[in-house]
Amino acid sequence: MSDDGTGVSGRSAGRKPAILAVNGISFAYPRRGFRAGRQPTLQNVSLSLSPGASTALVGSSGSGKSTLVRILLALAKPSAGTVTLGGEEVRPGPVRTLRRYRRAVQYIPQNPAGSLDPRMTVFQLLREPLRQLRVEGNHRPLVSEALERVEVPAAMLERHPGELSGGQNQRVAIARALVVSPAYLLADEPVSGLDLPLRDTVLALLESLVHEQGLGLLLVTHDLATAARMCGTTAVLSQGRIVEHAPTHQVLEKPRSAAGAALVQAAAGMPSTLHSSSDRTAATA
Repeated sequence: MSDDGTGVSGRSAGRKPAILAVNGISFAYPRRGFRAGRQPTLQNVSLSLSPGASTALVGSSGSGKSTLVRILLALAKPSAGTVTLGGEEVRPGPVRTLRRYRRAVQYIPQNPAGSLDPRMTVFQLLREPLRQLRVEGNHRPLVSEALERVEVPAAMLERHPGELSGGQNQRVAIARALVVSPAYLLADEPVSGLDLPLRDTVLALLESLVHEQGLGLLLVTHDLATAARMCGTTAVLSQGRIVEHAPTHQVLEKPRSAAGAALVQAAAGMPSTLHSSSDRTAATA
């Protein structure tokens, strides 16, 4: 077993697909003010992810989505339950104990381009996670490969974020997550606030990473239209509980929970092409 307890690292993640899972996770924040005790945020949440498949985690603001992502990233310790990768438990801890897990599971934040340091070149931005995670070998070809995967020309390597378009910066930010060759991407509202053309560009890129390159994707969103386009299955999180988890087209057509029905109603104006995309994704997931 590796020193991080996962035994899995990116593309070399063992001969069998490594399942990333949360098992009976609960979490509570301390109450503030005169009310004693702790406020439950997640309650007995279980969810599993597989390479080459995409799952949407949908829910309204305050449903617990961001807290679950923090736990999946080993940035917060659940009060009950476990996170496992390939059946091995993963816990928050020192950087050295989580390096292999960080290589296997990477994060794409809201407004990915906004996370880029404007003082660094594209090469420096992509080399940084390789250095932090102590990836051995010549980093330049790894950086070039990551840029190629997101269709950013190698000529951009020595440019700064301020010299790139918004779409190029979004792709560079995603390439930074890909450069360590992860098995999974956790994307937290990655197209929130983007205009429609750029939104479509980023979503198409994420689709290709799943279906053509075999990454597992957890797409966190409040937008069921995005889930319909992107993901074969959808889990609806409401008040800290997963109230339904089914193929996305089933959630769209016949939601089994009040929270799911409310999300479907909010997305009632989405184009029919999104429904057909969901059906296609469900068939290949």
